[in-house]
Formats: sequence, C-alpha cells, structure tokens
Amino acid sequence: MENISKLHRNIFEAISKAGENCQQQVFIVGGYVRDYYLHRLKENVGDMDFVTIGSGIKLARRAAELLGTKDISVFKNFGTAHVRYGNFDLEFVGARKESYERNSRKPIVEDGTLEDDQLRRDFTINALTWSLNKGDFGKLRDPFGGLHDLKDQLIRTPVNPDITFSDDPLRMLRAIRFATQLDFEIEEKTLESIKKSAKRIKIISQERIVDELNKIIMCPVPSVGFSHLFKTGLLEIIFPELYNLRGVDEINGIRHKDNFWHTLQVLDNITVKSDNLWLRWAAILHDIAKPPTKRFSPVAGWTFHGHDALGARWAKGIFRRFSLPMDGRLRYIQKLVRLHLRPIALVDEIVTDSAIRRLIVEAGDDLDDLMTLCRADITSKNTRKVKQYLRNFDAVEQKVNEVAEKDRLRNWKPPITGNEIMEALQLGPGPQVGVIKKAIEEAIMEGEIPNEHQAAWDYMLKIKDQALEANKN
Repeated sequence: MENISKLHRNIFEAISKAGENCQQQVFIVGGYVRDYYLHRLKENVGDMDFVTIGSGIKLARRAAELLGTKDISVFKNFGTAHVRYGNFDLEFVGARKESYERNSRKPIVEDGTLEDDQLRRDFTINALTWSLNKGDFGKLRDPFGGLHDLKDQLIRTPVNPDITFSDDPLRMLRAIRFATQLDFEIEEKTLESIKKSAKRIKIISQERIVDELNKIIMCPVPSVGFSHLFKTGLLEIIFPELYNLRGVDEINGIRHKDNFWHTLQVLDNITVKSDNLWLRWAAILHDIAKPPTKRFSPVAGWTFHGHDALGARWAKGIFRRFSLPMDGRLRYIQKLVRLHLRPIALVDEIVTDSAIRRLIVEAGDDLDDLMTLCRADITSKNTRKVKQYLRNFDAVEQKVNEVAEKDRLRNWKPPITGNEIMEALQLGPGPQVGVIKKAIEEAIMEGEIPNEHQAAWDYMLKIKDQALEANKN
C-alpha cells in the first residue's frame, strides 16, 4: 500500500477506525487493489469495495459518520450499503459465501469468512485484498496468485471456470471486457470454459448484457472484445444481427469484403476519433442490414442496395431488445446509418451544390459525426487504395464545408416559419402552409434563392398562387 495518495489513505484510516468501533475486521478488495498494481488509480474519483466480517450496513453507517457525509444508501435485502464521499463511491458488504441452483443466477447467500468471500470473486486479479485492520494494516492477501496474473497479463478464475461461469454466466462477458480493457489474454482453460458455457448467457437479463457490451464498446480497441465474443459463440446468441455479417461469398471469381471484420475496423477507426458511445454504436450498425440486401449481378458484382435505409429501421428493434434508450440517441444513430452512404457518393467531381445542400440540411447538427463515420468507413487491405479514398474524401469534406459556409446552412432552420406564412397569406393551419414552406425550402436547396429571410419572403409572395393552385389539383 505504498505511495497511495493522502486522500485515499485518509479514507482507509477512517474506515479502519470504523471497523475498530464496530469490532469488525475490514478489508478493501477488488478493483481498487487491482488498479493500484496496474498504476491505473485516479486521485479524486473512483470506486472502493470494502468487505467486513460482520454487518456491512453497520460498518457503512459508522464510516459515513467518521467521513462526515450523510450520503448513504442502504440495501437491507442484499446486506450492502453505498456511501458517497466526494467523487468516491464506497460499497460495504459483509463477507459471505454463495451457492447456486442450476437455472438461476441468484445465489443462496450465507455469512462467511474473508476466504469464502475471495472464493466467490470472478477473477484472480479481482480477489486481491488489503487489510485495513490495526494489527496488519496494508497487508496483501492473494490466495489465488492474482498478483502473478497481473504481471503475466492474464484473466483467470479463482476456481474451476466451469463452476464460475455456471454460477454467474455474466462473468463470461466480464472476462472478455476485462481482457479488452486491460489488453490481457484470457487463460486457456478459462477461454475454453466460456466456449462450453456460452449458452448459459441466455439466463442473464438484456440490461446486464448491454451494460458489459457498452463497456467493451468504450474500450481503446473494442474489436478485441468483439473478436472474443465471436470466437466463443457468445456473439451469435446475444447479437445475431452482428454475427450474421460474417463470411465472404464468391461468384465467377468476384468476392465481397467480410462485413463483420469490416464493421469492427470501422468501430476501431471511430474509437481513435471519438469517445461518443452512440457514434460507436452507429459504426456497429452502419452495415447491419447487408445480409438480406446482398445481391450478385454479372455487371455490377456484389451489391447491397437499400441496406442503409433498412439498417436504420433495424436499429429500433435492436435498441428495444437491448433495453437501450428509445429517445434522441436512437434517432441520432438511425440518421447516421441512413445517411452514411451519401457523403461517399459526393466524391464525383460533377456533383451539384444542390446535393450537398440537401445532405447538410438532413444531417443537421450531426454533420460532423456523419463525416467522421464516413471517413472511418474507408477500409481496405490495400493501403494505397485507402490513401487514395481518403484524399478523395478530403475533397468532399472541403466541398461540404465551403457550401455550408457560403450558404449558411450549418444547423439550418427554414428562414420563414409556418406562423409567418399563415399570417402573411391569411391561411389557417393545414397542408397549404406545408406546401408553401416546402416550395421555399426546395428553392433554397436548388440555389434559386439565397438562404435569407427577405429572399424567402419575396419568393413566397411570388409563388403562392401557383403553389396553392397546384396543391388543389
């Protein structure tokens, strides 16, 4: 416990004193101890897990008093308590041992020793424990060789992995998540056990699954985690749409790229540019509907016409199944998936400003993210080809920026509102207002009039009779 910060030591000393007051032994276990040896601790924020021989709730209440905080949450059914101290989340639990029935991941819990509690931990590196007791303050207890596994960069279970994963199948995803986060290997027996136990993941709730999935997506190189999910058989069960992108077909010597590995490359490319979880989800879903839209033509080769529109529709069902937010974040992803082919199509030198204006307006506030996704979508094993595509895309971005600047289209809103149209033309609410408004927007998109209020007003007065008459017919 050398070289920990003064703030962290003050927390430990307060909890040590709370243990003395309650006449309970107390230990810090798990992620904090692991991250100390990995040099990953943060000074002013973090989670700390404390195990005590006795009541975790009693200890938490006394610790909160000594730390001078009233921010405590008690969960009597689970025998746990959370104390919020500044930016630290302190969790207290009594040492326990657990046993499981085959078709449930809810354990039968009994009071236990520290050794019992360490045995129930998921991986050796998460069973590392420091004593916070007066007689041996700071002493490491490492019964399963977790420190050795940290040095070897290995994910391994403390006991037989078949038992570990049968007891709590979510641990299979956690093994992959930790391996991806820490850039560790999964020990061979542990990895083989995941493959054998993969079907057990079906008893885990979608909320728990997607929580781990999101953590993998937010890793520095998320493709590592998805590769493990693919090879262990977990991906086919939890995310069949992504799994179905795998494979390459060939007709008359013409092949298409493997869309699964392409998607992972796009995800990694996005990760370098952005830590936006939902932009990363857009990368995952951008080609999700390619399998049902795949066709072969002797002239055009392999095509996937309409996969952009279909993928945008599929996103809703995938989000619903994973219990992901059905709000603006979903609409953001649907927009990016639906539009992800459009900027690439603008590479053609003869593309019109009108096409660019329409893209800018449709993308709206998300134009920059769309362009980031499209740039990430440029992948090939041929590095020369990738460089050429990227140069072409540089020209597209420049063209888009020039038109957006010239026509003041970024974050575009129509220069005339529906209320203004109704007042000027003495119209009530109804489709006629929409017809006029649409005609003005089209004129701006086609470059017939500038994106200005006065020009739009003059145009409205000019075309109102013709537009309304056409609407009647």
